[in-house]
Amino acid sequence: MSKIKKDFKLVEQVSSRTRVLTGAYRLAVIFFAAIGIGVVIFFLFHFTIFGKSLIDIGYLYLLITLFLPIVFLLYPAHKGAPISRVPWYDLILSILCFFEAFYFFYNADTIVLEAWEIASSVFTEYNALMLSILVVEAGRRTGGNAFGIICAFFMVMPTFAHHLPSVLHGANFPFWMTMSWHIMGRESIIGLPMKVVANILIGFLIFGVALVTTGGGKFFLDFANSLLGNKRGGPAKVSIIASGFFGSISGSIISNIVTTGSFTIPAMKKTGYPAHYAAAVETCASAGGVLMPPIMGAVAFVMAEFLSIPYVMVIKAALIPSILYYAGLFTQADAFAAKKGIEGLPKDKLPSFKKTIADGWFYIISFGVLMYYLLYERNESQAPFYAIASLFFLAMIKKETRITPKKLVDWLENCAKVMAELTAILTSVGFIIGSLMMTGVAASFSHEILALAGDNLILLLFFGALASFVLGMGVTITATYVILALILAPALIKAGLDPLSIHLFILYCGVWSFMTPPVAIGAYAAAGLAGANPMNTAFKAMQFGFVKYIVPFFFVLDPSLIMSGTASEILWSFITAILGILLIGAALEGYLLWIGNINRYLLLRILLVIGGFLLGMPGYRTDLIGMILVLVTLIAFSGNNFLEKIKLLTKAALDLKKGKKS
Repeated sequence: MSKIKKDFKLVEQVSSRTRVLTGAYRLAVIFFAAIGIGVVIFFLFHFTIFGKSLIDIGYLYLLITLFLPIVFLLYPAHKGAPISRVPWYDLILSILCFFEAFYFFYNADTIVLEAWEIASSVFTEYNALMLSILVVEAGRRTGGNAFGIICAFFMVMPTFAHHLPSVLHGANFPFWMTMSWHIMGRESIIGLPMKVVANILIGFLIFGVALVTTGGGKFFLDFANSLLGNKRGGPAKVSIIASGFFGSISGSIISNIVTTGSFTIPAMKKTGYPAHYAAAVETCASAGGVLMPPIMGAVAFVMAEFLSIPYVMVIKAALIPSILYYAGLFTQADAFAAKKGIEGLPKDKLPSFKKTIADGWFYIISFGVLMYYLLYERNESQAPFYAIASLFFLAMIKKETRITPKKLVDWLENCAKVMAELTAILTSVGFIIGSLMMTGVAASFSHEILALAGDNLILLLFFGALASFVLGMGVTITATYVILALILAPALIKAGLDPLSIHLFILYCGVWSFMTPPVAIGAYAAAGLAGANPMNTAFKAMQFGFVKYIVPFFFVLDPSLIMSGTASEILWSFITAILGILLIGAALEGYLLWIGNINRYLLLRILLVIGGFLLGMPGYRTDLIGMILVLVTLIAFSGNNFLEKIKLLTKAALDLKKGKKS
């Protein structure tokens, strides 16, 4: 157990890379967080002071002023930089960042009235350059070196866009005009990503922090344990449920793995799951959290803004794909447990369902409040604040969950950390959007992709999936989505595909890199907790999460799976798709319900995968062929003679393979 704790601390430090602030620095962060949350409430609830209110860009600049400087206090400049204290240069950068951002907040009205993004003073241009550099550096510290290099490239790209190859070729602009555009224009650092954070996402983020602060994480873990902990393969199923839910709130795959994995991975190992398999389960379950309603992290809100649709439509569209994904994980976890004879944990070692509900009923009520304001009132920006108010009020009833001054301070500090990281990443992403829009590359890129793929829709989707995967290696999920939604999605939409399914497709493919070698950072983090070989974990995560590679193609080719169509079409597509996913999962793991272990019968497994894939593809013809193939295969397999034939065919295939090798 001591080794697990040691690994947990190591992975947590690597994944967060943040300093633990004390003294005046911690007080400053808490103070800025309190002011920031107050500013958000003031703006989103349309309050006024002496009849005056904040204008929208003033509000955005103020949030940058309050949260971006925190990055330089929390995140060291490089691996060798001090982590136990804040060095003098980071303090200077933090103070400089505050005053640079405050300058633009103070002049927000003038920027709008006099169009400073087009014509401003030399002094303002120098301030714009300085803030641009600070934003890129903050993005590098939070998103990694590769992300920082990409953002730095796009920051200056408009100055040499006319020299770039055809795909990135665009109009060029003077250097100082480019800097002014990025800082004072409406499509760069205060563009769409930052607007989404400021107007919608921030409330959900601090609601997620409030849940964790009041003990909500433990409640949902206990809830999953009380339901599934004693079932066959129970700890793996608990991991899937708990990680999926927690990931939906946090939106961060790595923090999800570190938080829930510290409990679920040891439990899986204890019941008989190999270390690398337990780590793979946690990796895939956590990676799916950002794809699961109702919150889905930051990306879903950005998606709604991109498509100019209510957030509720994104939730609705993501529901069936997330069910398919988690159904596949459940099938494989159960099949492995059945094949290896892994039982659940003893009931006396698990929390009682009644006691869990009795202890945490107010978490369910706060979620009910959130859903009411989100789905019924359609008030996306204010909904999480009503949920937070109900959560804090109801938590005061019990002594264990009561909001003490210490818990309140911890909540503010954690809110500051979450907002600082997201502000740094999304203002940096703004450089990418701003440059692509300024140079016209965003419009021309889709034409180039269409010309390259021709009329081949599958090839076009393959290009999209590959681009999403490659970008996902170097930048965050949100950044990957934003870039591809801007430059790739229009090409896929022009090919006749549903816009919402395309945007979900890009999101799913962008998550692949977290569990796919050579990067597989999620798998490596989970392997650290499990004491497993990182590469073995990554390859097992590929197999265990295989449904993630095929589900995007199912729903992008069949919009019924994102609830676009008649009720009968949606129901039929869902039934055939989930049947296909269950068959594929069983075939991959080598165990089929009512039949048993099929691990040795390679031909049967291949036929089940093909049949399952046909069932998941759109069209009644493929559904019919898939059903016939699966039924004939299963009927034949059930016969005594056919069983021996399968054995002989499998042995012959293996002998042939050995013969070719020799």
